[in-house]
Amino acid sequence: MINGKIELHAHSSESSRCGSIKAETAVKKYYDAGYKVLALTDHYYARFFDKISDLSWDKQLAKYLKGYKTAKKAAENLNFAVLLGIEIKFIDDPNEYLIYGLNEDFLLKNPNLHRLSLAELKILSAKQKQSILVFQAHPFRQGMAPATEQLLDGLEVYNGNPRHDSQNNKALSYAEKNNLKMISGSDFHEYEDLARGGIAAEEVPSNMSELCSLLKSENYKLIKDGSIR
Repeated sequence: MINGKIELHAHSSESSRCGSIKAETAVKKYYDAGYKVLALTDHYYARFFDKISDLSWDKQLAKYLKGYKTAKKAAENLNFAVLLGIEIKFIDDPNEYLIYGLNEDFLLKNPNLHRLSLAELKILSAKQKQSILVFQAHPFRQGMAPATEQLLDGLEVYNGNPRHDSQNNKALSYAEKNNLKMISGSDFHEYEDLARGGIAAEEVPSNMSELCSLLKSENYKLIKDGSIR
């Protein structure tokens, strides 16, 4: 039975300046909505790190991870997994990318990943034997365009944020045409975004390795407008 709901795109007010919901509240809301997994993908970009650049990197990273750590603690006594993802925006690239598979140790050892390019991040992760998956977020939102297919594992073909026109139909058509994996995400920032997107699967991942295996397998259905499709 496909009932294991997984959110792949969500933000906390602790770590994303555009987020208005605290991480602990997000966990409770998603748990109450019947989800089993929340991948917290707070914004990793210059706007966040430049404002705290006077701090050491470990302190900068601690501030960035505050939402994730808070969410993780909030889920300790629930049948609910909180996983660490990032939504990265590189300095010379208008696009945004959802990255799954980067752990805290990699983030600590490799400061300021947003100063790289997507190609450089993929090379770096491969050199350090850090397996990652890259899905471009809302690739047809204004000012954005699909990246080179060779750099992507897939596309977010449904973005549930109602305050943006993400042209989800274009993303779906492009992914189908170019044989790219497809995911859905609520792009959770406000209460109205809750549980609009995500994926649903029979096997519910308990850690990032299992989530990446699930995404590679494509053995899941997309959640769109709150419904499993």
